[in-house]
Amino acid sequence: MKFKKVNIFSLAAPLMILLSIIGFLSRQESKRIFYIPIGLMGIFIISEKEFSRGIKRKKILNKIKSYKQPK
Repeated sequence: MKFKKVNIFSLAAPLMILLSIIGFLSRQESKRIFYIPIGLMGIFIISEKEFSRGIKRKKILNKIKSYKQPK
């Protein structure tokens, strides 16, 4: 069950971006501003996940390197 939840949450950010693009292009001038925050949140979620994933990978690599060093 947990695996399915992860898949659903991983699709949330791209869907937010897609929804904001479609809404921004299809609405009138006065209502376009409401779709900008949705797109920005989607972009922020994706960039934050990539940034935190990179930090976690560096920590794991440093732990592996510390075990390989001769004592």
